Amino acid sequence: MSFQNPVFIPGPTNMPEAVRLACYMPTIDHRAPIFGGILHPCLDGVRKVLKSDDAHIFIFPATGTGGWETALTNTLSAGDKVLVARNGMFSHRWIDMCQRHGLDVQIVEAPWGHGIPTDQYADILAADSTHQIKAVLATHNETATGVKSDIAAVRGAMDACDHPAMLFVDGVSSIGSMDFQFDGWGVDVAVTGSQKGFMLPAGLAIVGFSDKAMAAGESAALPRTFFDVRDMEKGYANNAFPYTPPVGLMNGLKLSLEMLLEEGMDNVIARHTRIANGVRLAVAAWGMELCAASPDLYSDTVSAIRTPEGFDATDIVTRADEVYGVAFGVGLGDVAGKVFRIGHLGSLTDVMMLSGLATAEMCMVDLGLDVKLGSGVAAAQEYYRSTPAKR
Repeated sequence: MSFQNPVFIPGPTNMPEAVRLACYMPTIDHRAPIFGGILHPCLDGVRKVLKSDDAHIFIFPATGTGGWETALTNTLSAGDKVLVARNGMFSHRWIDMCQRHGLDVQIVEAPWGHGIPTDQYADILAADSTHQIKAVLATHNETATGVKSDIAAVRGAMDACDHPAMLFVDGVSSIGSMDFQFDGWGVDVAVTGSQKGFMLPAGLAIVGFSDKAMAAGESAALPRTFFDVRDMEKGYANNAFPYTPPVGLMNGLKLSLEMLLEEGMDNVIARHTRIANGVRLAVAAWGMELCAASPDLYSDTVSAIRTPEGFDATDIVTRADEVYGVAFGVGLGDVAGKVFRIGHLGSLTDVMMLSGLATAEMCMVDLGLDVKLGSGVAAAQEYYRSTPAKR
């Protein structure tokens, strides 16, 4: 892979040079008031990205996986029942974490390429008359398959039977790139990380808690120390962390939030949709299909592209790396070898995306697939020309 080329993996994403330089800062005393000038703009900015008025924001030195653990350990106790669908690699990993923490996990199996089956959620929740289910888990954007689930519909299923469970949402590959409505969807815990929509290196777990989730922490008995939001909240009140904070990464986050909010979140969301539409038109021109089963499920941050039966899709990723110095994503889990993934999120433009599509075409032709050079690029070009980006 060449450092001169952009990456087209679903994360970590490309970093604007200004954001990279903001992370590369001199050492400061993180216990001095100057740190508050970094900390509080980060908390306020994340709250705006989540479209929330009063979510409690916490930033930990970790990744999205640490954010998952934060959600569970601060709100639940061993033996508590949670409801979750398994429809991809990342929902599977969250299930595994729940089981390791001794939770009673009710799993709804869904085919990879499909979204959360909200009708099954509705039936299960309606049947839970004694309210044994304490939390409903939902992966908003399944990064392994390029599938977006309808979180508003999940909340609707909960509200229809007046179920008091909390709603936890994995927004690792959606928040900061796709529409996310913490307040509007009645989310209790939202989880994301620094390395995707926020255009930073991996290293920050970013979570939002509702008042209800904070209250649940008073009786939650799962062990927590590093990820204790109560300790973090006390530290924030004094412009500090309960331990040494990742100052450089947070300074980068402060700038990336300024950039996102200056562009305007509606414009950020529209930009991702636009770029994704160009990718989808290119895929159709190649005579291929997405892993996502229907257009309403298409992700605006990652496309998992099915290759012909009998062809190892990983060869495209390997060829791109070894010959052209470009990174695409491999298939994971049940779709390993069946799809390759193009990430189209974070710091990305039409021109950058066209270079990725051109590289994918060269790889496929090199490997003998029946793809005409320039076909997908031309389809995307026509779309981008007809829908110019806002400047």
